[in-house]
Amino acid sequence: MSKARIAVAILSLSAAGFIGIVSHENFTSTAVIPTKGDRPTVGFGSTFHENGAPVKMGDTTTPARALVKAQAHVSKEEAIFRKSLEGASLHQEEFDLYMDWVYQYGTTNWLGSSMRKDILAGNHARACDDLLAWRKAAGYDCSTLVNGKPNQRCWGVWTRQLERNAACKAVQ
Repeated sequence: MSKARIAVAILSLSAAGFIGIVSHENFTSTAVIPTKGDRPTVGFGSTFHENGAPVKMGDTTTPARALVKAQAHVSKEEAIFRKSLEGASLHQEEFDLYMDWVYQYGTTNWLGSSMRKDILAGNHARACDDLLAWRKAAGYDCSTLVNGKPNQRCWGVWTRQLERNAACKAVQ
């Protein structure tokens, strides 16, 4: 039997969840465009600096500064995420993986997502499956095979969704 879910209002991203985010994002000291059509990122996938200014090509950072940037980003998004699930409950693992998703896709996408709607309705297993709908980058379906092989454009976007879906299902 699985442990009880906890009210989202009292949850926060765990240390393991934060490490998971920065591990998936891969550090870059100079701004890059991670997938075709994406916006510039620096550090651990940060698209904005702590002061709210957007990252521009040519911007640089250090590993320590990048962690500060990532934590500032997480803190801002976490408050919006928590408020969007008022009255809902999640396992810590679910909270962490949805925050990982929010870090990648943003709270604007989260607020309109079927995942959020399903969690609010208590349909946690369906919310896990909803993750798989998020497989595109700049309009391109990242789950598409090219000549029977994973595409080089954004295959990592798809495999990250598969990992989130599996981790989500594992705690149901």
